[in-house]
Amino acid sequence: MVPAQPKLFCQDCKTPLNLDGSLQHLNPAAFKILIDSTGSSLLPAPTVNQQIRPAYSADRREEYDRVSKDARSPSIKRTVASHGKLSSAPNKQSSTNPDMSFIMLNKSQVVVPDSQHTPSKRGKSKKKADDTAEDDDSYANQMETVTRLNEILSARSDIDHPICVECTERLIDQMQKRLTNSTRERDAYVDFLRQANADIPTDDELHQARSRLRKLEQREKSAFEELEKLEKEKSAMEAEILELDTQAHELDVKEEEFWVERNAYSEKLTRFQSDRDKLTNQFEHDSKQLERLRRANVYNDTFAIGHDGYFGTINGLRLGRLPDRPVEWSEINAAWGHTALLLATVADKLNFTFKGYELVPMGSTSRVLRYKNTSASSSDPAHAPKPKYDTYKLYSSGEFTLIVGSLFHRDFDNAMIGFLECLRQLIEYAKNTPIQLPDGSIVECPPIGFKIEKDKIGDGSIRLGGLGNQEESWTKACKLTLICCKFLLAHASNVNESRRRG
Repeated sequence: MVPAQPKLFCQDCKTPLNLDGSLQHLNPAAFKILIDSTGSSLLPAPTVNQQIRPAYSADRREEYDRVSKDARSPSIKRTVASHGKLSSAPNKQSSTNPDMSFIMLNKSQVVVPDSQHTPSKRGKSKKKADDTAEDDDSYANQMETVTRLNEILSARSDIDHPICVECTERLIDQMQKRLTNSTRERDAYVDFLRQANADIPTDDELHQARSRLRKLEQREKSAFEELEKLEKEKSAMEAEILELDTQAHELDVKEEEFWVERNAYSEKLTRFQSDRDKLTNQFEHDSKQLERLRRANVYNDTFAIGHDGYFGTINGLRLGRLPDRPVEWSEINAAWGHTALLLATVADKLNFTFKGYELVPMGSTSRVLRYKNTSASSSDPAHAPKPKYDTYKLYSSGEFTLIVGSLFHRDFDNAMIGFLECLRQLIEYAKNTPIQLPDGSIVECPPIGFKIEKDKIGDGSIRLGGLGNQEESWTKACKLTLICCKFLLAHASNVNESRRRG
């Protein structure tokens, strides 16, 4: 049985290696030459040139210790023990991977027992076994020598041996880069050392530095004296500040009391001002209301006379009628009712009694009374005989009477003629009787430029019937009638305002 041959593996990529022929028969002299060429693993302690540079300072020593702790690890770290080392004891296996071990067989396991062979074969087998054992011992010695050489080389460098050719080339590239970096770093240190040596002060510079130091010490002494003086002043100022703080606290207390009193006074003043403003606003409102009431004219508000185109209006009711713009008789009747009420009110305000006529305002059914006996319309009707009168309707339903080819509104026309006579009497009274007030002032009636005679006012007749169509002329007469009533209404308003002011 052939024993397992030991093998060598690359310590980086674990590739099996073939042993070089120059290492198979390595004598002790060649072994020593290889060992001595690697040098000692221990580096001599560096010597410090005391004449060139003094001892390093403590901070630089601390910086060096800190950097030493962060030193880089070797390029190839030895992680696996040598696989080629032989064991002196037979049948002893390595503690590494079993695939990388070999087995040593002794002679008893190789030689065939005598009972199974003849004497001639026994001798041949024994001789063959002895030759095999001798070859195995020689190969084992060679492997042990090579393993020992690799261990020594690994101990004296930061590279684990053996390594293959590819790993060696890669390692050489890495070492070349490290060499370049180390060279650059060395040059930097050399430049720094040269600069440091050039910065060593001379005797003159030391003398000047000592002189500056003495001056600085003198200035420091003066500064300390001034500092002591300032500290004394500071203590005095702190005492003064403490006293001022006490006074400020007392003033704060007084200020708080003042603001409490001031707020109470302000609240009371605000309450009084609120009451005053309320009374002022109420007084202003009442004054405005009084002034508005003073300026108010109850006659104008009650009887609003105006116009709507060709029509005269009272309280928005048209008084008149045109062929192209017919007005409902109900509106005309209501307008005459307001006009009769206006004239009766003004006459009562001016203390005037119509002669021979009396207006009976009843809205849309107002009437005009014409007394047959003029004495019946005296101011004291209680002692007078019962008067006789004719009643004329101051309204119409649109019915008319046909007499000899003409249209007549006999009753309605007589009522309007009677109303026009009452208007004339009141205008004459207002013109001829100015009102004298208690203060001596006189209120006269404004001039009215329209002449009233029987059934005509101005140049138009108040009659609606007659020959031909007289609606346009009647409408104009009605408008002039309302204008005259407005003048009388203004006169009554002036009399009332003057009496109230007086």
